Amino acid sequence: MKFSVLVAIVPEDQEQECIDTARETGAGGITVMSGRGISNTAKKTFFGFTYDGSQSVLLMVLEKSLSLQVLKAIQRLLMPAEHDSQGLVFTLPLEHLGGIDVSQFQKFEQHLKDNL
Repeated sequence: MKFSVLVAIVPEDQEQECIDTARETGAGGITVMSGRGISNTAKKTFFGFTYDGSQSVLLMVLEKSLSLQVLKAIQRLLMPAEHDSQGLVFTLPLEHLGGIDVSQFQKFEQHLKDNL
């Protein structure tokens, strides 16, 4: 079984919606970290201070085919057709893995069997 790390950088106000979507799509554990983005064009606000907004970084270890499904589901939330992108989501291959809960591993196996 091959695994991927899914990284989603999302606006803080969409964090829970992205977590719910990931879980509904089959993700188990999710690590959430706070972040701060700096865009290539600063946004001027009150008295010349700039604010680019707070972001959440979601990290998930997923079975490879499941990671693509979760990525697409989060992408639909972050990139609606009528708006610009509101975040970033990508996967990275995972070569070595230790410490994953056995029940999560069994869930990944069941997902593979259900989708064959």
